[in-house]
Amino acid sequence: MHFPIKFGASKIEEPLKVPYTDEQSKERIIQHLLEYYADAVPGQEIVIVCIGTDRSTGDSLGPLVGSKLLQMGLRDQHLFGTLDQPVHAMNLKENIQRIQQLFQQPFIVAVDACLGQSSSVGHIQVGRGPVKPGAGVNKDLPPVGDIHLTGIVNVGGFMEYFVLQNTRLSIVFHMADVIAECLYQAQLRLHRPIPATAARLDG
Repeated sequence: MHFPIKFGASKIEEPLKVPYTDEQSKERIIQHLLEYYADAVPGQEIVIVCIGTDRSTGDSLGPLVGSKLLQMGLRDQHLFGTLDQPVHAMNLKENIQRIQQLFQQPFIVAVDACLGQSSSVGHIQVGRGPVKPGAGVNKDLPPVGDIHLTGIVNVGGFMEYFVLQNTRLSIVFHMADVIAECLYQAQLRLHRPIPATAARLDG
């Protein structure tokens, strides 16, 4: 296995936050991902965990990204969370346990929707460390990810569950396009073949 980047070479400390509507944002996200992938070690497998549910418009960002990655033909990364088999609050712990059983200390990329300030809606964040799924709706779920990509889909601070349910599908759909394309392009630039698995839990 070969990386075109130096292991342990990541020097990025600050997370990236860019609007999905800016065409230049894609390249910035890809470069950030490649820098963070430098934290991985030889032989460490990359697992993408797309968190969310298709039962809530705002919270469907993760499953949409997972399904789009499959449609793009991405078969050399391990993927959990699609519209057909979502990773959500009810099965998150089981999926984490499953990942731990299948892989030895994988490098996990977590994808999730989040709420934020009105000026940040439509922005994609890329950062080191895990996401805390369900935090915006007061659910106690385990943190997920060595790095994360989150899409700010609506305004937080009041009636978060209702806000997620009534988020416009348009913004979620287009943000999912950008995130999926960036993950796909970053993987292509890694030149790192990884056997595909179909190991997922039913949603």
